Formats: sequence, C-alpha cells, structure tokens
Amino acid sequence: MTDVMWSSLSPEGLSEHAQVPERVAELLRGAISAGTIRPGTKLPEVELTRQLDISRHTLRSGFQILASEGLVERHPNRGVFVHQPTAEDIAEVYRVRRVLEVGAVRTGEFPAEELEQLHRIVSAAEVARERGDIPAMAQANQVFHRTIAAQVRSAMIDALMEQVLARMRLAFHAKSQQPSFHHSYIERNRELAGLLSEGDRQAAEDYLLEYLDAAEAELLEHLSA
Repeated sequence: MTDVMWSSLSPEGLSEHAQVPERVAELLRGAISAGTIRPGTKLPEVELTRQLDISRHTLRSGFQILASEGLVERHPNRGVFVHQPTAEDIAEVYRVRRVLEVGAVRTGEFPAEELEQLHRIVSAAEVARERGDIPAMAQANQVFHRTIAAQVRSAMIDALMEQVLARMRLAFHAKSQQPSFHHSYIERNRELAGLLSEGDRQAAEDYLLEYLDAAEAELLEHLSA
C-alpha cells in the first residue's frame, strides 16, 4: 500500500471526540468496507498515528475494537494485519446476513423515496458495468444492502451492518477483479428492488434467502478452488 492511501484517511474530528478509539475503529472499518484497505494489509502504527494525530495507545485501542469484530489480527513480532477470510468467516457473515437483511425486508418501513433510492443504486451499478468500473459496481452493491438494513430505522442495526459490510468486502476481495461476479449482483439487486416496489414482502424475503444462499455458495466454491 502507498503513502497516498494512508493519507486519504482523514483525522477530522478525532482529537476532540470523547470516544477517539471508537472513531479510529470506525474510520479504519470504513476504509476496509470501501476496499481501500485490503485483506492481508499490514496496518502501520507509526504512519497511522502520524496521519491521524493520535497516540499509539489510542490506535491500539482502535485495533482491539476491530479485532473483536474479526476484521484485524495481531501477529506477534510482526504487527497488526487486516484479516484474510476463511470458509468459516464467510459462513458466519451469511448467517448474520440471513437474520439481518431478511429481517429488514420483513419488518422495515421502505417508504417510496427509499424504494426509488434502491432503483437509483441499481441504475448507477448498471452505468458502472457499462464503463467496466469494478470498484463502482462493488460499492453500489454495498450501498444497496446498507440501504436495505437502514429501513429498520435502528442505530444498532446500522452499526452491525457496517461490520457486516466490512467483512463482506474482505470476502469479496478474492473475486474483485472478475467483472462477471459483480454483474450477477446487479441483476439480483434489480430483482429484489422490483419485488419490494411491488409490495410483495414475502416474495422479496424468499428471493433474498435464495440470493444469499447462491452468493455464499459461490464464495465458498472460489475459496476451496
């Protein structure tokens, strides 16, 4: 990773925030979720403390939060690294997604403006597909699923979804350069948005369960190859 990547992490608001380690974790989690920091990347303490203008103790406290979420791991005498997903990690992510996202489809509010937003996200992904913009396709998929979970209107659910999205990004990274992998998610998201717009929650719920099963199987197959 280059200095430019670390310099993209903005320290704004960290120094005056009462819960600085939590904010540090939030910042790094967001970078992982966005794909800026990839699996296996070493998180350089000296560089990060300088860039974020925080103490080493504060940074390590932020690392502990991310470690508890399974996003980073400390290797003795080597440092802290972004986690490389295993088959069990992928299975765990999808267990949580089945509860979290299917529950959101079942109980969320989904007002008209949010349904329109889902369709706009799919349209943006389709434009990215035409341009061959893989990062934009991947990001659109993350935003789509974040929007689904957000319909529960729960800060706790939103926070949990951010953890899930970061773990998803780690799991998806192995296939990040395969455009056809992202194409399938665009089609699935379009279908799900359509079912929600029609007000058929049961059909949307059933479809999302099939969608998640297929996505998990595809990732596990790739990991075992």
